[in-house]
Amino acid sequence: MSFTQPPGPDAPVYVISVAAQLTGLHPQTLRTYERLGLITPGRTGGGGRRYSHRDLELLRSIADLTSSGIGIEGVRRILELEHQVAALAARNDELQAELAAAREALRLAATARAAQAPPSRLPVLRDPSASQAVVVWRRGR
Repeated sequence: MSFTQPPGPDAPVYVISVAAQLTGLHPQTLRTYERLGLITPGRTGGGGRRYSHRDLELLRSIADLTSSGIGIEGVRRILELEHQVAALAARNDELQAELAAAREALRLAATARAAQAPPSRLPVLRDPSASQAVVVWRRGR
């Protein structure tokens, strides 16, 4: 017996009538939201609309916003800002990962260099992070 994987959240599987039932919206409202650019459902080869689970969540969010008195342009702006926040959060995660990798590479390079470097003739200083003191070195003339 073979089992198939359930569709992912972005898989366009719901026809417009089912999407309308699941969201409590009229099919014409779904078409209007698409025409206004608030949602972009997938299309079949014949041009039929197919909505994903993520599309349904978006439609419910739009319905909640409009039912609370926010106009379509306000909804559009809120969706744009939510998209920007998600993109910035993803970029922040990427930069955090790059920073961690750079710190690790620097630590490894410093460790390797310390193992190869000849002993220093400078006096040993305390850990600078443990003190507020500033040490200035001046070369002799």
